[in-house]
Amino acid sequence: MKWSFAQVGLIAAGLVGIVIILLFQQITTNNEQDYYLLREVTKAAMLESVDLAYYRDTGEVKIVQEKFVENFTRRFAESVNFTSEGYTIRFYDIIESPPKVSIVINTDVGDYTIYEETDSYSIANQLDAILEAKE
Repeated sequence: MKWSFAQVGLIAAGLVGIVIILLFQQITTNNEQDYYLLREVTKAAMLESVDLAYYRDTGEVKIVQEKFVENFTRRFAESVNFTSEGYTIRFYDIIESPPKVSIVINTDVGDYTIYEETDSYSIANQLDAILEAKE
């Protein structure tokens, strides 16, 4: 009889452990995917928003701020799945020449209730990118 209670306790502890592992795996996997998506979309949007006329005239690389914001939001919206999370994109610093951008993306993880206290959590991914050119 005592071994049956021990087995039930072991099964319950195993189920609790699996739930905790799945929760943290979902958070960390999504965070890693969001970071790499942010990095690749920023790089592509910066390359796409280079002012070619200015580059032909002066030989210096310059991006157009409005074009970068438009390209970034379009590419990010095409690449991300909006069904499970809410994203907030913030552009903190966009310098046209030399090309530099600072972007923060907040991902809503969700609301969790512990002892009748509900808290909302989000993960912030920040990226500072500089576009360099070889001469």
